[in-house]
Amino acid sequence: MALAPKRRKRLGDLLIEVGLITPEQLEAAIALQSKKGIRLGQALIELKYLHEQQLLEVLEYQLGIPHINLGDTLLNPEVIDLIPRELAYKHKIIPVDKRGERLAIATADPFNVFAIDEIRELTGFNVELLLATERDIEEAITRHYGVQGVAETVIQTLEDDAEDEIESEAELRQMGDEAPIVRLANLILSQGIRERASDIHIEPQEKDVRIRYRIDGFLREVMRTPRRTQMALVSRLKILAKMDIAERRLPQDGQIKMTVDNREVELRVSTMPTVYGEKVVLRILDKSNFLLDLDKLGFCPTNKALWQEAMRRPYGMILVTGPTGSGKTTTLYATLAALNKPERNIVTVEDPVELMLPGINQVGINNKAGLTFANALRAILRQDPDVVMVGEIRDQETAAIAVQAALTGHLVLSTLHTNDAAGTLTRLVEMGIEPFLVASSVIVAEAQRLVRAICPACREKFAVDREELLAMGLPTPEDVLKGRPQVTLYRGAGCPRCNNTGYKGRRAIQEIMRMTPTIRTLIAEKANADRLKAAAALEGMITLKEDGIRKALQGETTLEEVLRVAYTDN
Repeated sequence: MALAPKRRKRLGDLLIEVGLITPEQLEAAIALQSKKGIRLGQALIELKYLHEQQLLEVLEYQLGIPHINLGDTLLNPEVIDLIPRELAYKHKIIPVDKRGERLAIATADPFNVFAIDEIRELTGFNVELLLATERDIEEAITRHYGVQGVAETVIQTLEDDAEDEIESEAELRQMGDEAPIVRLANLILSQGIRERASDIHIEPQEKDVRIRYRIDGFLREVMRTPRRTQMALVSRLKILAKMDIAERRLPQDGQIKMTVDNREVELRVSTMPTVYGEKVVLRILDKSNFLLDLDKLGFCPTNKALWQEAMRRPYGMILVTGPTGSGKTTTLYATLAALNKPERNIVTVEDPVELMLPGINQVGINNKAGLTFANALRAILRQDPDVVMVGEIRDQETAAIAVQAALTGHLVLSTLHTNDAAGTLTRLVEMGIEPFLVASSVIVAEAQRLVRAICPACREKFAVDREELLAMGLPTPEDVLKGRPQVTLYRGAGCPRCNNTGYKGRRAIQEIMRMTPTIRTLIAEKANADRLKAAAALEGMITLKEDGIRKALQGETTLEEVLRVAYTDN
């Protein structure tokens, strides 16, 4: 470890010296630094002249200051308490270790001598520096001080106004543009994105405002802010989403585009009036989270082969089913990406378009203008398509057009909301599609769910008697168990990387029902979903439950997750 760096060489000079930036790029970064009041390194990263890791490597090499990976480091709460959260947030630093009279702190800006002097005076310790990326430091501050604590630091600078008396648009806009509210909104949004939240809920309560993140399918409360922040915070979000900030009696929809950690993220904003004020829900669409590789969708080898065989068919219908938030759109996008060839004309109709796919013609429906799924699908079929993706089959009209398209030389992909693959076929019949048309048009029906994945950083093994699994009524695939009396399962012990939940990310479990002669005959007889499922299982279909058990035995998820997600109909 080294003491504060010498000041004879500035960061810009170092970066020019090692050839990472040019003098012209340095001038542009200094101008941005002056305009936005940010650090030079941050300006260079925002302008994409430099990656954060490159900056770290230069500083480590030139200044002799070692770096630290904060994501893998357990910090002592007693050491954290040596520096107030206000100071840590202000200077973007976090204390890491204390030995004798020396206090080691992680920083992304070793040139900030004011921070070093302030910490030395406050603690009385000699300060040693460690390098870390700004993103890692911000995550560590939020993790160890708590997002609630960081938010309180921002809120302390707010004026205590009687917000309920504010009516004019000008006053609301002024409130939304106040620096503390801007920082609070940015903190809520950026932290939600960094924690991989799919949704952010901002909910006014009787005495305060509750903020929750939906992470890996579960809502988790992360902070509460004073009641007086509600109107200003909502106004700020409406400004960002280009919504009517004066309209508080009717629901509204908007959109925010922002950059976090050098990646563009889109947020769909929905407001709704409640008895305590407007509730805001933001759906996060992070393009970097979309998996456009079929190999990463979690198909077992059998299911992957069935899916690829269906994709190779020149015409017919491929259906994906599952509840909201089960990854259906991701599966369809990955399939379209694999089908996307110069010789194919691929057209989609979606509500809304969630991800722009290069080389694919995508249409967003507009009910107000009369552009429904059915109307759009009719128009698409006059555009000489090879592959058509319909975001969702919601009614008989759309279903009939999609089936007809599948029978007349088009490969059609779509989704329905049913419990399993067999239910997808019976749902089409219930919608009024003739059974013989369903049997002739559908190639495969795939059902899927998302289960939470075990955190790889804290995964551990434990043994379970095979009889315990059988007593729970769980299927036990012999190709996995191989006759063993005990079964090895896995769980997450909990660590900083997964916020002590034991889970990080999600995996899909799937079942694929293919249209065999037996299934066609049963559909023609108007058999119910249970008979279809039983027949498919006899022909080798891997059910959702079986796929989940296999993935639990392979250490991808836990048995509890499979029971929670795949056994809801029992």
